[in-house]
Amino acid sequence: MKLIVGLGNPGDEYRETRHNVGFMVVDAIARRHGLAWRHRDQMAFAKHFGAGEFMVAKPQTFMNLSGFAVAQFAGYYGVDAADLLVVVDEVDLPLGRLRARARGSAGTHNGLKSVVQQLGTTDFPRLRVGIGRGDRRRDLADFVLARFEPAEQAVLEDVVTRAADAAEMFAVEGIEQVMNAYNPDATVPETD
Repeated sequence: MKLIVGLGNPGDEYRETRHNVGFMVVDAIARRHGLAWRHRDQMAFAKHFGAGEFMVAKPQTFMNLSGFAVAQFAGYYGVDAADLLVVVDEVDLPLGRLRARARGSAGTHNGLKSVVQQLGTTDFPRLRVGIGRGDRRRDLADFVLARFEPAEQAVLEDVVTRAADAAEMFAVEGIEQVMNAYNPDATVPETD
């Protein structure tokens, strides 16, 4: 079974923030399929049965501690690292861009660093969703914990939909297909 984990922060105050794009993506998948959220330990999750059987999940820890919940949940369900897709926000990609990788470093993303540390490997697929960087003089923590601007909403909705499509493709066809289909995304102009 494949596991798609969106990273974010729990709680209403973080619901629509840039750092919660991972949550937005798995929420979109759950809505598409009418999946009901359940809870186990520090994870909210839902199961999809049928073509491309998979689970979507959201750690209920804060972002910097996501790895504890991800490793525990994946271990409980016997999900191998290659069958885990972690969906995260990425400030180094312009808003609207996607980048899928089969493995790699966590970069500057603290949630991804926590997952790497707790799994003990960088060999798991990840899907980075571009949120842009904004004004480089602004504190990065303030930026990622801020809500999207009204002018960004159309691009946000589009990228969340495409990221959900990519995550579902991962569940059925694997990360290589996702990389081939979504990494050369030339339909979004470089504006950042």
